[in-house]
Amino acid sequence: MDSTLEKQETPIVFFDGVCNLCNGTVLFFLDHNPEKNLRFASLQSASAERILGKKVLLGDSPSSVLFLENGNLYEKSNAVLRIAKHLSFPWNLAPLFRWIPTSLRNLVYEWIARNRYRWFGKSEACRIPSPEYKSRFLESE
Repeated sequence: MDSTLEKQETPIVFFDGVCNLCNGTVLFFLDHNPEKNLRFASLQSASAERILGKKVLLGDSPSSVLFLENGNLYEKSNAVLRIAKHLSFPWNLAPLFRWIPTSLRNLVYEWIARNRYRWFGKSEACRIPSPEYKSRFLESE
């Protein structure tokens, strides 16, 4: 899916808002993004629909995190490796794993994505960000 969209000023992480693993990962990204330049939007949000041009309903089970940076949209393992560049040490070294073929990286990514609700559970609704993080979420604008 790595496609080009309208250029955004800041990089945006789109995540499954009802997935407990995804919500935990977003909290991790928030805590390890020293420049505080990553913005976040659940795939089920109006912001995601406006930017991506499609709506993901709560009953759907999106299988991928999406990352929009410099007008390019990345998915699955490519998205995670691109996000990692914005994290603190040692997490910012994760892009070194680009040498692993994308098909193999995505195979592991898809296995985790298929099992994430069973292993980590899911919420009935998207979580509301805490006041300290609210400005980093597009829904809070």
